[in-house]
Amino acid sequence: MRYDLTDFEWSVIEPLLPKDRRGRKPGNNRRVLNGIFWVLRAGAPWRDLPERYGPYTTAYNRFNRWRKAGIWDRLMDAVVKAHDGKVQMIDSSIVRVHQHASGVKKSGDRCVGRSRGGLTTKIHARVDAKGRPVRLMITPGEAHDVTCAEALLDGLDARAIVIADKGYDADRVRAHIRDQGATPNIPNKSNRKKGFRWKKTIYRERNHVERFFNKLKQFRRIATRYDKLGATFFAFVQLASVRIWLQSIESTP
Repeated sequence: MRYDLTDFEWSVIEPLLPKDRRGRKPGNNRRVLNGIFWVLRAGAPWRDLPERYGPYTTAYNRFNRWRKAGIWDRLMDAVVKAHDGKVQMIDSSIVRVHQHASGVKKSGDRCVGRSRGGLTTKIHARVDAKGRPVRLMITPGEAHDVTCAEALLDGLDARAIVIADKGYDADRVRAHIRDQGATPNIPNKSNRKKGFRWKKTIYRERNHVERFFNKLKQFRRIATRYDKLGATFFAFVQLASVRIWLQSIESTP
């Protein structure tokens, strides 16, 4: 079917799924995962899951159980190992929060902010030169980009080039990049007294991080946030990123 895993994608994911489990063994993980990816891409409620994927409760429960067990983190870590560390780019993108995601008591897990545009969540991403996500974070929508910059940029390769827009033009961000042996290529803000050198030809490559967000928001469950818990929404962001990674690898000659 349209959103189902290919044989290649399944061959990468299957070894990373849990196997050692007491009691009844879960059946047909591939069918259940296809159902989860259908919900992710279509943006539909779990109850609308087509019958060909089995009971919606099975897909919903397994998605949440594996999220709590760190399976989605493990998948993300596995595919990220193939990233190109020579060029790195960071940026963020706003996602509107649906009214269905706002009816929950306040907690530190929500990652929902309020601004003139309404309720929003911000996705922060670091990608490689091919626009494949290396590290992801979410915050309330009103959070400044610099808030997550240092966490996103941990573990840079020595001599890597980091491309970012003027929103990341902060002394602490530049220092964090240089402390790891990397080079920032960030335009200067108009109010900066001491300017830094940067190359426009390299900066043009920043379009790859914008392309990543465009691909990410093709998954309708991410383009609009319907999930009340930040952890649930972030798990969907991770799954979409894994799919983007696998499609990129599969299409590489």
